[in-house]
Amino acid sequence: MSRTPRSGAARIGNRVAAGDMDRVADDALKTLVHNHGYHTGMWEAVLGQLRDLPAERRRELAHAIADRFPAVGDNPHDRGNALALYAMAARGLDEDPLAAERHRTLADLGRRHTLWIRARIDLVVEAELTAGRSLPPEFVATLRRTAQDAYCYKETSALAKQLTEPALNVGEAWAEQALRDATAPDWQALLVHAATATTAKPTARWEKRARVLVGALGAERVRESVVSWFTLVGRPRTLPLELDQYEGHLNDAYDPFNAVALRGLAWTLSLLPPHPGTARALGALVETSLKKVAGLGPRNPKVANAGVVSLARIEGEPALAELARLATRVTYKGTAKLIDTALAERAAALGLSREEIEELAVPAYGLTGVGSAEHRLGEATALLEVEGTRARLTWRNAAGKAVKSVPAAVRRDHAEELKELKAAVKDIDKMLSAQSERLDRQFLARRTWAYGTWRERYLDHPLVGTLARRLLWTVDGTPAGYADEALRTLDGTSVTAGEEVRLWHPAGQEPADVLAWRDWLERHAITQPFKQAHREVYLLTDAERATGTYSNRFAAHVLRQHQFQSLAAIRGWRSQLRLAVDDEASPATRELPEWGLRAEYWIHGDGGDDFTGITESGSFLRLRTDQVRFYPIDAPENSAHCCGGEYSMWLRDGEDPVEPLPLSEIPPLVLSEVLRDVDLFVGVASVGNDPTWQDGGPDGRYREYWTSYGFGELNQSAETRRALLERLIPRLAIADRCAVEGRFLHVKGERHTYKIHLGSGNILMTPNDQYLCIVPKSGTATAQGTGYLPFEGDRTLAVILSKAMLLADDLKITDPTILSQL
Repeated sequence: MSRTPRSGAARIGNRVAAGDMDRVADDALKTLVHNHGYHTGMWEAVLGQLRDLPAERRRELAHAIADRFPAVGDNPHDRGNALALYAMAARGLDEDPLAAERHRTLADLGRRHTLWIRARIDLVVEAELTAGRSLPPEFVATLRRTAQDAYCYKETSALAKQLTEPALNVGEAWAEQALRDATAPDWQALLVHAATATTAKPTARWEKRARVLVGALGAERVRESVVSWFTLVGRPRTLPLELDQYEGHLNDAYDPFNAVALRGLAWTLSLLPPHPGTARALGALVETSLKKVAGLGPRNPKVANAGVVSLARIEGEPALAELARLATRVTYKGTAKLIDTALAERAAALGLSREEIEELAVPAYGLTGVGSAEHRLGEATALLEVEGTRARLTWRNAAGKAVKSVPAAVRRDHAEELKELKAAVKDIDKMLSAQSERLDRQFLARRTWAYGTWRERYLDHPLVGTLARRLLWTVDGTPAGYADEALRTLDGTSVTAGEEVRLWHPAGQEPADVLAWRDWLERHAITQPFKQAHREVYLLTDAERATGTYSNRFAAHVLRQHQFQSLAAIRGWRSQLRLAVDDEASPATRELPEWGLRAEYWIHGDGGDDFTGITESGSFLRLRTDQVRFYPIDAPENSAHCCGGEYSMWLRDGEDPVEPLPLSEIPPLVLSEVLRDVDLFVGVASVGNDPTWQDGGPDGRYREYWTSYGFGELNQSAETRRALLERLIPRLAIADRCAVEGRFLHVKGERHTYKIHLGSGNILMTPNDQYLCIVPKSGTATAQGTGYLPFEGDRTLAVILSKAMLLADDLKITDPTILSQL
């Protein structure tokens, strides 16, 4: 095999010496084209022999290749290889019989993500340029993407660097809009400079040149244009690429050449005067760049990191607020670390703690009262109000009468103010979600506040106050909630002063007191932003006392891995994606520095006996779960093989093993919150709550698990749901058709009686407990007509209620998939 290239080149050399150009063409095409160029060592040897042929011999060879070109086929890579041979033979000759084929092939190659990296496409390009034709912009994009491969021929890489037009690769909506907008030379120079942003952070030299270019264009013009381009980032490609089975994800990824330019444009924004729109655009760029692509992972972490770097360089409240918001949303490890570093540096510069900087970073977004503001625009008035976790913009005319739409005079005379108001509504929605997540994680942070500071940053803050006033707090140990314009105790006594404030938690409270606070919330119609008064409390069980140092409460479950990993990251856990490789990984881990503890949830990949549960990229689709354990925070980490097996402690430098801590020694609040997290992972990510898995998934291997989970005993969160439904059902319009019995909500329809499981939301119907598959729509489910709910965020509760509403009036069901089962 190792002699093949040499013997092939020697054979062609013999044909050349004999002057038989037809046989030279046959052998060269067979060697370098029909084998798709895989014998890459041949290229230079063969081309070297052809390069020095007399012009007449090369003319004969060029015509011989042209005659045989139709037999090459339609594969653009093969045609490109054949045209490279032809270009070498036809160099400097007047005849060009394959000119049309060359242009067509380059256009076709523009539909590929990259070229065969060891092809001499530069010869084809040289011939096209010599013929006086410009290169198709789609091909230029392909060539640039190819040149980024380290194994690409140096001639091809050098050629790509010489092609400065177009300044960006076509095929992406944002880049094509930028090319349409930036036609002036100064704009072109800025785009070209942006595409040189190849370092992790802007260098002094890069920044100096960028400032000169911005100065020539004007800072405001640059900001408006770049921000408008960023709104198009992540849109579907305008030119979908023709990909093979191993490239299927690349149409959803960023063009790698344009991604470098995105980094440069993000850095450029940090050089401009601070503006709320700039921070908003950079934050959106970070999130868009971290969206997952199947088979790839995050779209482009480098672009996301550039957005964070830019936000960290911008002074002012909007950029800081965006960093604080991203800190609650970003789970990708590298980018999250950059955000943490940026916030820590900002906090150190101001002499504050990380927690304080996050609190101070929340802007008011123009709200003048807690959750409300009025803006006068001409004779009309805009009312901005926060309702729950969403902002709403309404209008009144000059007479003070409510109108349904934006007055025409406002659209005409106050377009910029209207634009900012609408942007503020979107910003408020994002920040409310982020702050709700942050507050929900404060239970384990052991955070306390001085009363005055707490009122300023929480209870009376224009935005955070809309959340804080729906939560319960303790002031010097006395529980209180906000109602009737004041902070009050259970008996209605007003609390106006104190020393120390904490977030109230039901762990350790008397059951009667917890129930009393639930009644208090219901009496005042307060919907909490997340479960607090109704929060599940996980007490130590007899089984856990028997095992001593570990809990099996959430063992032996089958979870969708990628959903689990996302949830774990959101809740502050560190977990490594399990790949089907010969390697080890640590368990899912949550560090609790305030308590000096580390919680572990043991997991391993489950690919099935036939390994069908593995993606093309090698990651497991599903996980199997095991124990929950606690260790001192500085104890050596455990690890196990990704595909399964025993966990063992990784000891270095003579370290001694550290035993897990007895569960009885774990503070009750810590135990409860950690087990609640794990319950959430199982409740959301388990294949048992997927209504389409009644057949047990691949080969039916999970049928027994799906049945036991989907209709089995209720976990703690489902028990909480059960207690709530018992109070809620009597107030519903369908109350006479519903009853909570055991593990199910029974719903009497006209066709059947239905049993909705309170843990999974799966449905059985009469007769014979026949399974009914109803797949809820993706996204957050909402149930209309349920009236007051005491908390937000329980999607399974919303699914159960929406199914109950549907099935109670089953004669009106029109969905053919459901009707076929009834």
